[in-house]
Amino acid sequence: MEGQQFTQLYPEFKKANALVFGISRDSVQSHDKFKCKYGFGFELLADVDEKACQIFDVIKEKNMYGKKVMGIERSTFILDENGKLAKEYRKVSPDGHAAQVLEDIKALG
Repeated sequence: MEGQQFTQLYPEFKKANALVFGISRDSVQSHDKFKCKYGFGFELLADVDEKACQIFDVIKEKNMYGKKVMGIERSTFILDENGKLAKEYRKVSPDGHAAQVLEDIKALG
């Protein structure tokens, strides 16, 4: 749902001179299949060695079916044109998130 909403708003992100990327620990091949299946208009990046996960501190302890596991906390980061963190969103709920990010990018712009 989140990826589809980012895709729907992708032309607006482009108008705002914003680049959109999705990233996870999945492989490039897995991302290619996922991107094609849902028709995403933006790139998905593979972080199989978890370097980006560590930089952005998104690996958190989660409770899955009563068992504690380490997993990715759904997060979004806005970086400015110099690569400086301008805004971050933690524990993101997918529905409506893309529109909020777009609104915030326009406000920062």
